[in-house]
Amino acid sequence: MQPNQYSHRKVTIIGTGLVGMSYAYAMTIKGLVREIGLINRTAARAEGEAMDLSHGLPFVKPMDIQAGGYELCRDAQIVVIAAGANQKEGETRLDLAKRNVKIVEDIVPKILEHNSNPILLIVSNPVDILTHVALKVSGLPSQRVISSGTVLDTMRFRHLLSEFYDVDPRNVHGYVIGEHGDSEVPVWSRVNIAGIPLDDYCESCGKSIEARKIAIENDVRTAAYDVIEKKQATYYAIGLAMIRITEAVLMNQHSVLTVGTLMQGEYGLKDVCLSLPSIVGAQGVDRVLANPLADSELHALRESARILREGLDSIGY
Repeated sequence: MQPNQYSHRKVTIIGTGLVGMSYAYAMTIKGLVREIGLINRTAARAEGEAMDLSHGLPFVKPMDIQAGGYELCRDAQIVVIAAGANQKEGETRLDLAKRNVKIVEDIVPKILEHNSNPILLIVSNPVDILTHVALKVSGLPSQRVISSGTVLDTMRFRHLLSEFYDVDPRNVHGYVIGEHGDSEVPVWSRVNIAGIPLDDYCESCGKSIEARKIAIENDVRTAAYDVIEKKQATYYAIGLAMIRITEAVLMNQHSVLTVGTLMQGEYGLKDVCLSLPSIVGAQGVDRVLANPLADSELHALRESARILREGLDSIGY
């Protein structure tokens, strides 16, 4: 694929908590960008993080890491919103909505004062609700307001399947769609291993997945709760998910990723942001792929959209 038109790649991160900085740290190791901007409500925190990352620059590719105000959004191809209250133990992502909507409503206009056409990558939870809010507040084309969606859930799904079959997770292909949350939908009907449909793979290796499906679904769905219970927050895996999305955008890779974006009639869904496999490139989401689903999966996806729509209604969107 042709690389992005920008030779000077820049990403600005708003929110220098554990998620934002896991992403920034991974970005320095990968050497994806020439410039990183760090913005935080507490300026000293962003300054300290910029200093800490900068001290490692002799061992990575050249880049400029700065902390400051919203002027750092200028010329950034991607502006990441990772600011907001953290999910508490026992709290659902939708419970976070009212606390974090006001933060997004405040942040987005400040970004646009300095950058009229960025790609907004939303990571703060509840990510589907906040993506919808950011889209409405910004007025940007829907393809340019995306979220990390179910990229992380899909990673977890593939990891668990790879453990069950003892095969490299990079050769396990499958998706989780819908809400990044409790109503998410693992698409079993489309899972394949090295191009072999799951049922055929089970038959060839003599290892049936049927007895494990519900447990795997539950493990994917509750993974965040389990991690939060043990270490108070999740951040490494989502940081890597964000890296993958960033790479697809900056390198114009046209990669298929389950980012969140506005539905515009796919499966009959409209006026709600959720995740489906989407082709991601330099302009954000080039195209959403609405492939045939099993009837049960389609029903579950529509139910997921209904739950999200109710959440949006409850906050006036």
